Amino acid sequence: MHPREGWSEDRPRLEITRRGFLGTGLAAGGLGALLAACGTSTTTGGTGPTSHGIPLPRPDQPVTWPVFPGNKAIKSGLPPERNATLQLYNWTAYINAAVVKSFEKKYHCKVQITTFNTMSEAMSKLRSGQVNFDVFMGVTVDNMGTLVEGKLIQPLNHSYLPNIANAWPDFTNPFYDRAWRYTVPYTIYTTGMAWRKDKVPENPYRMASAWAMPWQAKYKGKVAILDDYREGISLGLLKNGQYNLNTTDPGQITKSQQALQDLSRLVNVHIDNNDYSNVPSGQIWIHHAWSGDIAGALAYLPKGVSPKVLGYWFPPDGRGPVGNDTLTVLRGAKNPVLAHLFLNYLLDVGNALTNISWNGYMQPLTAVTPQRLVKEQILTPNLMSTAVLPSYFRRGVMELQLPAAANTLWQQAWLTASKGI
Repeated sequence: MHPREGWSEDRPRLEITRRGFLGTGLAAGGLGALLAACGTSTTTGGTGPTSHGIPLPRPDQPVTWPVFPGNKAIKSGLPPERNATLQLYNWTAYINAAVVKSFEKKYHCKVQITTFNTMSEAMSKLRSGQVNFDVFMGVTVDNMGTLVEGKLIQPLNHSYLPNIANAWPDFTNPFYDRAWRYTVPYTIYTTGMAWRKDKVPENPYRMASAWAMPWQAKYKGKVAILDDYREGISLGLLKNGQYNLNTTDPGQITKSQQALQDLSRLVNVHIDNNDYSNVPSGQIWIHHAWSGDIAGALAYLPKGVSPKVLGYWFPPDGRGPVGNDTLTVLRGAKNPVLAHLFLNYLLDVGNALTNISWNGYMQPLTAVTPQRLVKEQILTPNLMSTAVLPSYFRRGVMELQLPAAANTLWQQAWLTASKGI
């Protein structure tokens, strides 16, 4: 689940046809074979949910991933590899080229970026063993178990990563990777409501439930929801007052499906991931949206239209969908020291601000506040709500990997609902 899924190089910077895939997209047979080759793990994480024997991390069921005998962290004090080309594997258009160039200059190396458009594509290529990347970027939380238990990523040597001190304290012991053994944070984002203030008089901050904002017949033809089965069914759940966005309850999933079908009949709703362009253009007035998309939506405003017409709502108490992705070093990295230094480089506040100014998606560093983003002219004051606060991450609800059977229910519900949309 990721905001960059489906990008292609020939699209504008913020054009997204997002994800459609979760980590559970692995075929059961393929995953079973992978785990059979892994041997016994010493994963600790209580008695939480599992999928094919792999723990599914939850905030109330955190997981400490094992360090395997044949997959140890690199030694401390090693010099950076010389005359090296650092190989990055990343989502399309998910890092500012200026940051990459400055890293090359600082460490006297070259950086080559290979991109992917879906996490299923990336995972398949990594499992094939026929790639030689150093850094795997934008890793979604729902794939942690497969990557660790499959020994596809290596444990991190924290001595090379002092800039973790710049990150929110949450990320030195995240529930999905206790003690940050394998990951450092990259970006973080929320899912909320974008609207054209000049077209829609309602203020979602004053509504009893802004999750119901799309369900208004008077905006027929001007409402859109995200084209993503997890986000879509989650919206139906939230509209129904359900905040467990990883529910396995068939009844709740069905009621969400029915709410989306009602929405279709009421407003002839659009399904697309063009929130970043269709709201500023005025084609859509209310759009279920991702924060990073709307942060970058100013670039798509027609000439002469004030930025003040754009609004983004996320519940001020933080009780809404929040997600983040991570940076990892691959087990087969030929340049593991440079790989660690690159992760550390992206945790530098100045580098992060340069990166955010280009891709729109915030990085969870303590010094990167909404006020700082406005001061740096990365955000306009009316879009400060697109910034993610630590309290959102702590109180928010994450769409995490589901057990296989429940994941099928979600997909079927979305397929049924979207047929009528």
